[in-house]
Amino acid sequence: MTHALIVIDVQNDFCPGGALEVPQGDEILRGINALMSEFDAVVLTQDWHPAGHSSFASSHKNNTPYEILTMRYGPQVLWPDHCIQGSIGAQFHPELQADRADLIIRKGYNPDIDSYSAFFENDHRTPTGLEGYLRTRGIERLTMVGLALDFCVNFSAVDAAKLGFKVDVREYLCRAIDLDGSLAKSREGMRAAGVTLA
Repeated sequence: MTHALIVIDVQNDFCPGGALEVPQGDEILRGINALMSEFDAVVLTQDWHPAGHSSFASSHKNNTPYEILTMRYGPQVLWPDHCIQGSIGAQFHPELQADRADLIIRKGYNPDIDSYSAFFENDHRTPTGLEGYLRTRGIERLTMVGLALDFCVNFSAVDAAKLGFKVDVREYLCRAIDLDGSLAKSREGMRAAGVTLA
């Protein structure tokens, strides 16, 4: 069975000192780099927001970061401005061996909708193209690592399992935000979808 490593959003803005820091987000870099050689394919995802993205709290006059706003596609956490296209914050962490990637999937570039998952925007219908790439490569099994466990890793893993891929998440190579209990909820949701947490 062809096996791919999916590395989720290991970008400067999600690492210590970044605009949307995931605690200890840089501690997973060495382990991820060491893992890359074990897989038939390596895919990196990259948050890639235009300035003024609708998921930014700064785009809403009376809202602050981490509030939840109802968008046309459902509830949306409002985030600090992060991973703006072309910015240093949007770049992969310099210690990540990004040149080992077979494919880079950019997501969140539609100004009107966020995209946590590597497979779909947050409307759960608009595809990123990753599924088609994996199918044409004959890839059936995915291992996921990266940031943040309870958001983009979680949504990516659940979507992949729903699409019929065999999915495992290496928790020791992820870090979480844990926003209002989101970590426990995400673990429960991943297990319910058939994702293996290692």
